Amino acid sequence: MNRNLIKSMTLIALGKSLVSCAPKEQEVKQPNIIFIMSDDHAYQAISAYGHGLNQTPNIDRIANEGAIFSRATVTNSISAPSRAVLLTGKHSFVNGKVDNVQPFNWDQDNFTKLLQANGYETAMIGKIHMDGKPQGFDYSMVLPGQGKYYNPDFIKNGEKPEVIEGYVTEIITDLALDWMKNKRNPNKPFCLLYHHKAPHREWLPAEKYYKEYTKMTFPKPETLYDDYEGRGTAAKTAEMNIAKEMTWIGDIKIYPETAEEFGIDTPWGRRLFDLNIGRMNEEQRAAWDSVYRPIDEEFKKLFPTMSEKDIMDYRYQRYMQDYLATIASVDDGVGQVLDFLDEAGLAENTIVIYTSDQGFYLGEHGWFDKRFMYEESFRMPLLMRYPKEIKAGTKIDDLVQNLDFAPTFLDYTNTETPQEIQGESFRDLVAGKIDKWRDAVYYTYYEYPSVHMVKRHYGVATKRYKLMHFYYDIDEWEMYDLETDPMEMRNIYDDESYADVRKDLHKRLDELRTYYGDSDENDQKYLNEYLEALKPKKEN
Repeated sequence: MNRNLIKSMTLIALGKSLVSCAPKEQEVKQPNIIFIMSDDHAYQAISAYGHGLNQTPNIDRIANEGAIFSRATVTNSISAPSRAVLLTGKHSFVNGKVDNVQPFNWDQDNFTKLLQANGYETAMIGKIHMDGKPQGFDYSMVLPGQGKYYNPDFIKNGEKPEVIEGYVTEIITDLALDWMKNKRNPNKPFCLLYHHKAPHREWLPAEKYYKEYTKMTFPKPETLYDDYEGRGTAAKTAEMNIAKEMTWIGDIKIYPETAEEFGIDTPWGRRLFDLNIGRMNEEQRAAWDSVYRPIDEEFKKLFPTMSEKDIMDYRYQRYMQDYLATIASVDDGVGQVLDFLDEAGLAENTIVIYTSDQGFYLGEHGWFDKRFMYEESFRMPLLMRYPKEIKAGTKIDDLVQNLDFAPTFLDYTNTETPQEIQGESFRDLVAGKIDKWRDAVYYTYYEYPSVHMVKRHYGVATKRYKLMHFYYDIDEWEMYDLETDPMEMRNIYDDESYADVRKDLHKRLDELRTYYGDSDENDQKYLNEYLEALKPKKEN
């Protein structure tokens, strides 16, 4: 054979070999991550979940083009502890952030630190609600504490807070888009935590939406007038009833002088008015007054003849009008981010998650707020899109928790997961590669005595049943069958027809407490620390 021909054939074969050994760039490129977390966004207020309260077309798009989770739950239904679990992949009693009072130790590992070490550029923009300079981020632009809806302060990379004029949801979206377009290194994969303040209390909407939503009427939940019979002490003594515990001024937006006129004024309500409405500039305040002054005038006519039921109905509608209007702005922001990914050619290789730090009561059991292990606050919304691995229209009914976010992101990015992480990656679950998943999840809640007065408790939940132990100043057990009683109206703990189920749940609860490393000693330790933190500090 011709020597040149042999040489040519050898080079061709070698070239084919090299091509086959070198994966295409698209196949090996690590995915980007955009983790969108709102604050107190109930799954009932996302139209993809089918409750008919409002429309969230952009958030729904994530579910339509990816997956929706029906039984995603939190490990501790309160803001800062939930965020600590997100970052660390460890239960509250392990990462140390059990309530909103105790400090968070930023020196411990979190998943964004691990992504940084694996070549990722990371950013956190919006709300984190934990003191200290965020660690694990190349760039941070965060609200101090709860943040404000109008003209909010932001802290850039741990520096001194500065006011940014405008509406908080729109500002957070603009900052996130600016970072993705102009500030990040385009040659590195990125992870962006894009966190909204909304729809956290006291629900101040943007002008374009309060003009629209204050004219709307919303359907009432079946349990709005719950009298808490059939439950234990905890439900009966909690202080988050819409008719009783909301403030007329801060929550319902009645003007202070009107509240004073009718004897419904409170120092706390006035303080909220000053902190929120008082931040508005002249133009913002004029627009606000043009809508909320007429509401106030109408209230003056109605209030003198209102019954207790009338007060509940009135407050519920005002609550929903403002709460859902703040979500409309969040949905707009999600749409802008999704559109940017399409325009930049990044959609295919970007994992997008939408969730909330916990669930929230929208009048169920007459309540607002969260904290309980009952379904509305225990369940969080979770929608996820990643075209490379997740089929459009996927529905997941398995028990996923916020504990699982960290190991899932580490799995997708081929980053080693530390042994101390307690969650599990749901990558294969959402891709349809596995059928077997956990059969139960564990829950804890610690912040009592405190605002809303929800008792300390822990518990176990399976797909059908739930067992809870309320402790500290009471010792009560509650158990629910979600198949026959989805609204959790009847405690069946002492029902002997469920004796076998009760025994199995106690066994599973003990197993999970052992597995995760929780104990009565932990409960006492964090109780002591909490009570100590509440004591007045002596001045030097």
